[in-house]
Amino acid sequence: MEALIIVIFVLGYLAITLEHPLKIDKAVSAILLGVITWTAYALMGHDFHEVEHNLHELLPEIMNILFFLLGAMTIVELIDIHEGFQVITNRIKFTDKRTVLFVVSVLAFFMSAVLDNLTTAIVMASLLRKIIPHNREDRLVFASIIVIAANAGGAWSPIGDVTTTMLWIGDRISAFGIVKSLILPSLVCLFVPLLVQMSFMKGSFEEREIKKSFNTTSFERRLVLILGVSCLIFVPIFKTITHLPPFMGMFFGVGVMWLATELLHRNKPHDDKHLYSTIHALSRVDTASILFFFGILAAVGCLGAIGALEHAATFLNNTVGNLDIIIFLIGILSSVVDNVPLVAAVMKMYTVEQFPLDSKLWEFLAYCAGTGGSLLIIGSAAGVAIMGIERIEFFWYVKRITLLAFIGYVAGAIVYLGQYWLLVGG
Repeated sequence: MEALIIVIFVLGYLAITLEHPLKIDKAVSAILLGVITWTAYALMGHDFHEVEHNLHELLPEIMNILFFLLGAMTIVELIDIHEGFQVITNRIKFTDKRTVLFVVSVLAFFMSAVLDNLTTAIVMASLLRKIIPHNREDRLVFASIIVIAANAGGAWSPIGDVTTTMLWIGDRISAFGIVKSLILPSLVCLFVPLLVQMSFMKGSFEEREIKKSFNTTSFERRLVLILGVSCLIFVPIFKTITHLPPFMGMFFGVGVMWLATELLHRNKPHDDKHLYSTIHALSRVDTASILFFFGILAAVGCLGAIGALEHAATFLNNTVGNLDIIIFLIGILSSVVDNVPLVAAVMKMYTVEQFPLDSKLWEFLAYCAGTGGSLLIIGSAAGVAIMGIERIEFFWYVKRITLLAFIGYVAGAIVYLGQYWLLVGG
């Protein structure tokens, strides 16, 4: 039974990674993978009640993550339809290439920590098209560095990357603990490749026209941006105060945003009011991504239920031995294999009893899984988004960016391990 389910998982995962050649959305493959693995487990298992019990134990963990993502995406969409992000992008008026690269990279780094790396990549890609409308080669380089910045920025925040969010929701890391431990390694992960790339850049861009025509008022844009970002930042505070699951804090934010926008547009005609409503924002949410996470988390949960991940952990411990090396290699692997199932698998392989809250294992995993995806353009949600928007070729990225990303990844890992050794001594 275990061998068959592993084969099903591998085949399903191949279908996910070959999404473009097969022309089948990865959400389809993930949903079918999640259901088929559990179906095989139910039909071939010796005890149906045990299968049902394991599935019921897994569902709350999955639902926590899905509800959290739904709330976060809704708030981001509300900011976007109110043109709130233009408040930020219109302030970037520099023309020197090095200055622009530095500013957009640092901006992406900190935006990613508050929003998430995927949203940040999309917003910054839109910005780059306005700053660099003609020089495609420069724009591709800038966009690629933004991938590194967005992934590094997401790693040190509990809401910046879905894998860090998974570890936070799963009580492997605390909000304050992950910020304190990973902000320096993440900065190093960005600044090493950024400074190297800046040393090769010369010249300036032509002055661009700043957007002055909007569908919303200045007050509406600023209010929704500030309120939305505040709601996102409040989520870890809400969890700390109430000890409720993070999705409750996120839904509180959605409720506040919904109420505020209803009041803000209450006197407008119905059609205009609908364009800026939360219901309209919900219709723009990437539901396929949420369904993809459900499928992949369900499938990985099935591997955990049948004991496959426990066996994998034993194999790694016996062959590699050193946990730091194992996690470092998992980070590199995340550039090829989606980091969501990798982190989900590690969470099943090593228990909270073995490694309690804020252990080095979980913090280092958050760093490696969050930043390792930058090694290849297909290795992260941010990278895939930029690849689609700018039509970046896989091998162009390998030739121009992979080495830079790897140097940053290694440098950040060394900083984290050195920092841990200095502060904890082990």
